[in-house]
Amino acid sequence: MTHSLHPAAEQGFSSAAALYQRVRPNYPADIVHWLLEDLKITPQSYVVDLGAGTGKFLDYLTQTTAHVIAVEPIAEMLEQLKIVHPDVQTQQASSEDIELNSNSIDAIVCAQSFHWFANLKSLTEIHRILKTQGRLGLVWNQRDETVDWVKALADLLAKYEADTPRFHSYQWQNVFKQQNLFEFQAEKVFVQYQTGTVEDVVSNRLLSTSFIAAMPPEQQQHMKLQFEQIVYQYTGKTAQDTIDFPYVTHAYLYVKI
Repeated sequence: MTHSLHPAAEQGFSSAAALYQRVRPNYPADIVHWLLEDLKITPQSYVVDLGAGTGKFLDYLTQTTAHVIAVEPIAEMLEQLKIVHPDVQTQQASSEDIELNSNSIDAIVCAQSFHWFANLKSLTEIHRILKTQGRLGLVWNQRDETVDWVKALADLLAKYEADTPRFHSYQWQNVFKQQNLFEFQAEKVFVQYQTGTVEDVVSNRLLSTSFIAAMPPEQQQHMKLQFEQIVYQYTGKTAQDTIDFPYVTHAYLYVKI
């Protein structure tokens, strides 16, 4: 199931699935309107949450239709998903080999996941299971690096990401070049904040980053202290102080050709 996964995803997300579920931010409430209006999801639609992880995006999809299938290759992530969403149909599968009939799905959403499998084989499989004019939505929560302390944290993380696939590299867009499977329609941008203690919404959240979660525990603890030192340097807030972590959510719409 996981043979094609990047090592940072397979190791990091396997070991940090519970942390991921607890500390990752939710999505802006307006994303539901995007699902209804741009992805054209109705109560009769059949929708796949591809690379569903621990199911963070299911709260929004299940507001639009009851016919949701969560597809995720990592067993530990699916276990967390089933705790929170026991009634959602799940499938442990790779993005390159989804056990669904051709032309059977109205929409596919990849929330915080497409950069991990942005290859032609996956895109072809997505195209196969979508109905004619089916819609593909790609969603990412991104830290707002226009804020000085957030930029300082991003600069520290960048030293360790190496070749790990990331949204902000935009390499995921390369798969849409010179292909006749999908047509780009529009991008929408939303703003939101995750509020909590510095320890929870900053340092523990960053520890759930794939390549950080794959580090040995001692190195992770060192990183945690560095994250909290940066926040204190810029804001004067300590680990147990409350902070608003700013995010920008990008939502891309593609339509099957």
